[in-house]
Amino acid sequence: MNIIFDIIASAGLWAAILRIATPLIFGTLGALLCERAGVLNLGIEGIMTFGAMIGWLAVYHGADLWTGLFVAALAGMVFGFLHATMTVSLGLSQHVSGLGVTLFASSFSYYLFRLIVPVAGTPPTIVPFQPISIPGLSTLPFVGPAFFTQTAPTYLAIVTALLLAYIVFRTPLGLAIRMTGENPHAAEAQGVDPVRIRYGAVIIGSALMGVGGAFLTLSAFNSFFPTMVQGRGWICIALVVFASWRPGRALFGALLFAFFDAFQLRLQTVVQGIPYQIFLMTPYILSILALAVMARRARVPQALMQSYRRGER
Repeated sequence: MNIIFDIIASAGLWAAILRIATPLIFGTLGALLCERAGVLNLGIEGIMTFGAMIGWLAVYHGADLWTGLFVAALAGMVFGFLHATMTVSLGLSQHVSGLGVTLFASSFSYYLFRLIVPVAGTPPTIVPFQPISIPGLSTLPFVGPAFFTQTAPTYLAIVTALLLAYIVFRTPLGLAIRMTGENPHAAEAQGVDPVRIRYGAVIIGSALMGVGGAFLTLSAFNSFFPTMVQGRGWICIALVVFASWRPGRALFGALLFAFFDAFQLRLQTVVQGIPYQIFLMTPYILSILALAVMARRARVPQALMQSYRRGER
């Protein structure tokens, strides 16, 4: 028990939680925005992988770090437009289209990386985002080093979650998005264009996914390797359900999963004699249990995964 208390009382644990949660926050918010408009985007894993690669590649070839994030967002928007075209305009299966985007984006990421970057024993690196100490707050005992010495994208992720929560539930645009996800024909009757709303939601949501992937190469690490996303996209899809399609809960869910992950990493170093695979699967098991509890009360957008045809009833 003393070991567990010491780990939880460590400022380093809570600082790591925010770092681990950042790509999950971006990815979950992106998936949530898509699904609020009625479109399931299973392309998230591939979009995050491509965002990680193209953002890093831009910086590797001389762009600054913020430009790298912007390039990753643009790449996400391109894949979002592709997914929206196939699902919204053509009415194809959202599952098949999303999986197709994931396979294409992941494979193309590795191909493009190997085409442009020379093969070497040690992957080339860049100088990533550095932690920013907020004056007056970073010097506070425990709280300062835990929460106020993060990199800029981490602060951006938290602000984005709060901003998206405000937009979805406090603005006419958010009402249009929610109406489209619940009943696009009713939204059409009120003068809302569900096609434009769905396109916009999928494109902006995919941009957030791309930024989430870019965080891994531009802030968490300093190089790219094809498997670095490691299923975070699928975790984001589950976190949307856990959050009941609410941005505030999505932020909490990402932090909760990050807590499990950061905790098991530190537990490995102090507990001996237990296979490390047990620790690795712990955050996923706990997340599944939390998802099972929360999903019973989740209210799915009624038009999620339903095709829309203008004028049809």
